[in-house]
Amino acid sequence: MKNIYDIIVVGAGHAGNEAAASSANLGSKTLLITMDMNKIGQMSCNPAMGGIAKGQIVREIDALGGYSGLVSDASAIQFRMLNRSKGPAMWSPRTQNDRAQFADTWRYYLENTSNVDFWQDHVTEVIFENQCVAGVKTGLGVIFYARAVVITSGTFLNGVIHIGEKNFGGGRIGEKRSEGLTEQLNALGLKSGRMKTGTPPRLDGRTIDYSKLSEQPGDENPGQFSFLPHHPITSQISCWITYTSPLVHEILEEGFEHSPMFAGRIQGVGPRYCPSIEDKIVRFADKTAHQLFVEPEGRRTYEIYLNGFSTSLPEEIQYRALREIAGLENVKMFRPGYAIEYDYFYPDQLLHSLQAKGIPGLYLAGQINGTTGYEEAACQGLMAGINAALFIKEQEPLILSRDQAYIGVLIDDLITKSTDEPYRMFTSRAEYRTLLRQDNADERLTPLSHAIGLASDERMERLNRKATSVQATINILQQTSAAPEEINTLLESKGSSPITQKTKLSQVLSRPGIALGDLLNILPEINIPEQTMREEVLAQAEIQIKYSGYIEKERELANKLNRLEYVKIPEIFDYSNISNLSYEAKSKLSRIRPENIGQASRISGVNPSDIAILLMHLGR
Repeated sequence: MKNIYDIIVVGAGHAGNEAAASSANLGSKTLLITMDMNKIGQMSCNPAMGGIAKGQIVREIDALGGYSGLVSDASAIQFRMLNRSKGPAMWSPRTQNDRAQFADTWRYYLENTSNVDFWQDHVTEVIFENQCVAGVKTGLGVIFYARAVVITSGTFLNGVIHIGEKNFGGGRIGEKRSEGLTEQLNALGLKSGRMKTGTPPRLDGRTIDYSKLSEQPGDENPGQFSFLPHHPITSQISCWITYTSPLVHEILEEGFEHSPMFAGRIQGVGPRYCPSIEDKIVRFADKTAHQLFVEPEGRRTYEIYLNGFSTSLPEEIQYRALREIAGLENVKMFRPGYAIEYDYFYPDQLLHSLQAKGIPGLYLAGQINGTTGYEEAACQGLMAGINAALFIKEQEPLILSRDQAYIGVLIDDLITKSTDEPYRMFTSRAEYRTLLRQDNADERLTPLSHAIGLASDERMERLNRKATSVQATINILQQTSAAPEEINTLLESKGSSPITQKTKLSQVLSRPGIALGDLLNILPEINIPEQTMREEVLAQAEIQIKYSGYIEKERELANKLNRLEYVKIPEIFDYSNISNLSYEAKSKLSRIRPENIGQASRISGVNPSDIAILLMHLGR
């Protein structure tokens, strides 16, 4: 057996899969090591991809040539575009997925990717030679050699599962935890902490009375994540909504004395924005009900995921409380909810490439960096895989800026601000939301990925065709005028003032409440040049016309602030010798060691006056 590779990826979750795919597609001979080949791409928590801000990340992964969008589309049982009532910067795609098909599709894609080999085992040690990564050693004692290692361990590092007063080791329910890596990385100087996450009970859908629930169907005309053309979802399965009640809360409170969270048995910090049901009851004591989503796990199973009811209370308490929820009076559980506590490493110990500072060839991605969510993990894996492959080729890393991608925002937040609680992406974290829309991810990122050899020629050719058609459509709307008798009936029906003379269609479209589809319905002679991507082209053209002022203003601001990114700070810069810097700034800058003034300005505790002093000492 040949045990020599370019890159080894540890873990086959969302981060590990994207890391293996991207490094292999960039030509690196890649080994993916997982503890269970049957759990590749497992959806450990909810069976869904995307959502607010997360959907933008999935589209960015796809635009860069990753697989998450394709896998999500192939296994989707429902598609919804969230936030349609708001501006396009807030639109976020989301799929409900068939859990089993999602994992099967991931394995199929990876097994059909050249340069990817597999090994079922767990990694106990990273091997170093001359202070550089040289490979890994597994639990079976097998040694694999490589120039770069990407660790994507998820919740498995020293994982502990909690259900009431019971606790036991595990990375997921029914799966062993991973031991040894945390201790070794600690010995190398990397600081770790503990986090926790949770999952709700899984229910038997045959025992639910859906007549008492509110239906949540998919979109009438469902879209897809991937920018590549493929078969859209044809038949959708609805989700459903129900609520807790004061009686449900009372029953849950009976178990608080046995709660590992309230009893102090869990030391790790949980996700603030996805709290357990017991945490919700305490934090929002004034609320008499909490919304719950009844989400199907797939097309060929009755298993239900009860989103919003994450808990680690004793199983008998869970069961009693569930049976007081409308529609769940006779419900049966397939398995109880539980909490899991695991090790992570403070992400400010990484470079923006996700390589550990001072440890060439070692990359960390996913929940090991303190994030929560499939999408946050997948995009880190993609970037770690890309940069590990570029490292092997001795090329500069691919670093996405905050005005280029939500992925850039996420990584910059982690590296610059670190985190002591599970990090989740929100649209509010991005200062350039109008630039970072889900519809233009291909325009922003595919050229960058194609330049390094990851995004395919097919993607680039399709993007060029689309861009040409969008501009042609904009030109048509800017050059074509409509007479009052052609358009005033439409304007009045939309509550918009009538026109008194011929007016350019682009001006009409700029009005609130007027959609491009409305104009095409009454003016069928408008010729859209690209029919194969008609919906994409029309959506892009409409957004660019309606929001051109906002887009231009945000671009100007981004360009202005980006100038600070070009002011580099030497690696050996001594902050302690600058007397005018605040004590907090000296401490934070010395620990994080930002690469440039832009990054330094985003560190919490570093003030504008500190930046001015730094610029002066750098001769600017």
